[in-house]
Amino acid sequence: MPRVSYDERVHSVSIAEVAQRAGVSTATVSRALSGRGRVSAAAKEAVLAAADALGYVVSSNASSLASGRTRNVGVVLPFLNRWYFASVLEGAQQALLRAGYDVTLYNLSGGGEERASVFEHFLLRQRVDAVIAVSLELTEDEVARLHALGKPIVGVGGPIPGVRTLAIDDVAVAKLATEHLTGLGHTRIGHLGGRAEFDSDFHLPVQRRHGYEAALDEAGIPFDADLVANADFTVQGGYHAAKQLLGAPPRSRPTAIFAASDEMAIGAILAARDLGLAVPHDVSVVGIDDHDQAEFFGLTTVAQFPRKQGARAVDILLEQLEPRDGSEPLADILLSFELVVRSSTSRPRD
Repeated sequence: MPRVSYDERVHSVSIAEVAQRAGVSTATVSRALSGRGRVSAAAKEAVLAAADALGYVVSSNASSLASGRTRNVGVVLPFLNRWYFASVLEGAQQALLRAGYDVTLYNLSGGGEERASVFEHFLLRQRVDAVIAVSLELTEDEVARLHALGKPIVGVGGPIPGVRTLAIDDVAVAKLATEHLTGLGHTRIGHLGGRAEFDSDFHLPVQRRHGYEAALDEAGIPFDADLVANADFTVQGGYHAAKQLLGAPPRSRPTAIFAASDEMAIGAILAARDLGLAVPHDVSVVGIDDHDQAEFFGLTTVAQFPRKQGARAVDILLEQLEPRDGSEPLADILLSFELVVRSSTSRPRD
């Protein structure tokens, strides 16, 4: 007589035991424990109580074989050591865990070869049910490969043809930040933007530069290329770029700086202090993001709520993976943002 392992007995028999104890059918047990399908609140409570009492654990392998799903979502990021990307990932991961999904992370900071390997091999091996692409402008070929396998995709950060996306209006965000400074009376406003290598996906540095220039134009302030310095969206990069602007003679240096990210804005605050300048008495500073350290530095910023962005991306994926009866497909979402005024900005000194 063949021996049956404990795991085999639990996974093949216990679902019937759970059903008997809860007074429901095995189909109801399956729906209640998987989260797929309709089950009344009372029945679900009875099933969970019975499963807990019996120590029943759903076999992930059996569940995957039955459904054709891995209950795993791939999240693809260009960087992991940057606050914005880590925050989007955190929001997505928490939402996926609540929905019973695992997360596989693909960090593409290594460059083009790693990106090609991920989209040509890893994501095509049926290891994930869906993909969230953060701040990556997917090519037509990458999108086509995933669509051909029936894998839903959600993009965060900008428009992607054929893909549901969540995007923030980077021109409007930068314009709002700069308008805050012009509204305070500043006319010599510096800008810390992104270098050319950061312009590959959705052209974020260019979009935020356009918003800065649009706000100056509306305020009747001529654009001055000498007031622009580019960096790498880090505190260190912002520090060195701001020193270029603030190290000029008093009549030439800006009275305010708009940085395209909070990390560069924090670098600007540190640079000003090292140069003996008081923030905001000598120079006002505003950024974008509402970084976790922004409040500590008293940084005025435009908040874009990245954790909520990650959670909203999961909402769109689940609508595709587990559509409910009568639910309407979610359209592309233009994300909200908000000016948060703190102590790093004030009217220019007379």
